[in-house]
Amino acid sequence: MKKKRKMRMTASLFAMCCLYVTFPLTNTVADDTSDTTVIYSSDFEDGDVSAWTNRGDRDTTILTASEENAVSGTHCLCASGRSKSWNGPAFRLDDKCEPGIAYLVSCSAMGQWYTSVTVSFQYTDAAGEQHYENLANLNGNGWQSVSDLKISYTEEWTDVFVYFEGGSDNIYIDDFTLKTAPVYHPQSDIPSLKDVYADSFKIGTACTSKELAPASTKELIMKHFNSITPGNEMKPDALLDQKACLALAEAGDDENPQVSLASASSILNFARDNNIPVRGHVLIWHQQTPTWFFKENYDPEGEWVSKEKMLIRMENYIKNVFAAVKKEYPDVEFYAWDVVNECLLDDGSARQSGSQEEGSSKSPWVKVFGDNSFIKPAFEFAKKYAPKGCKLYYNDFNEYMPGKREAIVALTEEINADGHFIDGIGMQSHLGTDVFPTANVYEKALSMFAATGLDIQITELDQMISSTDKFEEQAKYYSDTKQSESYVK
Repeated sequence: MKKKRKMRMTASLFAMCCLYVTFPLTNTVADDTSDTTVIYSSDFEDGDVSAWTNRGDRDTTILTASEENAVSGTHCLCASGRSKSWNGPAFRLDDKCEPGIAYLVSCSAMGQWYTSVTVSFQYTDAAGEQHYENLANLNGNGWQSVSDLKISYTEEWTDVFVYFEGGSDNIYIDDFTLKTAPVYHPQSDIPSLKDVYADSFKIGTACTSKELAPASTKELIMKHFNSITPGNEMKPDALLDQKACLALAEAGDDENPQVSLASASSILNFARDNNIPVRGHVLIWHQQTPTWFFKENYDPEGEWVSKEKMLIRMENYIKNVFAAVKKEYPDVEFYAWDVVNECLLDDGSARQSGSQEEGSSKSPWVKVFGDNSFIKPAFEFAKKYAPKGCKLYYNDFNEYMPGKREAIVALTEEINADGHFIDGIGMQSHLGTDVFPTANVYEKALSMFAATGLDIQITELDQMISSTDKFEEQAKYYSDTKQSESYVK
């Protein structure tokens, strides 16, 4: 008989660990020296473009100060001779800025002949892998302006640039300014969330390496949170080392996927240095898993592998991920890990077969296995190799939908039918005051999951409203959910 336990919704509705919620800098106060400092500014009236470069030897861009167009004055920077959409003017940051500080970029840009311009960010991580992020898309005819695009980088990163790309026609830039962002510190005269709920559960947050870079973010996390989840840096596309996989495949072994923690190093180093437990997210997911991972010899254009080979790859991939964290971060407490994520549709059925190139909702796992039969082996492998004390979860969104909540319960029962492989259920908890779900609907799902005897974690928590005049409704929604109690066996 399962032990009867009392579960308070209060404890359940607040996050044990919030996976992706981008924490706002609320309850902060400005530094006494919060005035910004201009690091570089140019309207190119002096004709000097020496602070700019193209994007490497294969970039044909020619940079000049041009009188052909200008948003102000008579000159602007002109990037001509571009032969590829990624060609363009680049401004190096790591020789002018400092890691751990937030900066703001403002500028005007224009693409010739209605060419759209994208403002992007580039860096090289500790393992030598390059990363790219789009900061702003400027669409339309004529000059477009952006203000205060926030950028920051960690001390592990090199070759850090802001650059402009899009189309292959000329790109024009004017009134470019790089300045430090205002510095804010957490309000010190209020209780810490992690202390308020210390006897109930962990209070966590998620962040990317870029978000973590500023010192003010680190202060906020240390003030309020006692759990952290890498936002993207421990998803499959960040963990899988394609170069190492290809090298091993060329040597005759395409069944032992190689992994790297380089993308997550700044977050894991911060967790280690400040004794903050980590929640891993995620090993098996249809999104952010490269298609080449499912192909013969890791060739994106190759044949899909057999189910038998994919099972071998899955086990070795999971084994290698857990071996890496045990070896490189023995002092970090990995207390929980999402093993499988978002495998069910709202009606409880499996996702459709297909690659991500065919649609973001398609599942390459279903493409290989034909159904969701890969889920149980994933938990069996994870249980075999996970760090000591690390609990394993199935995580999903819209988990309160009737068809999905029933399917999740059935799935957990199937996984643990002949052993204990899954420890808990992660509820993403994207909730809406205006329409759905009601507090009662959410409580129904929570009660069903609690009846399994497994742990429950609120892995993301946001309660959305359609306008700012509905804050009272939002407060009542939280209160209604918070005050209810459920007694389950």
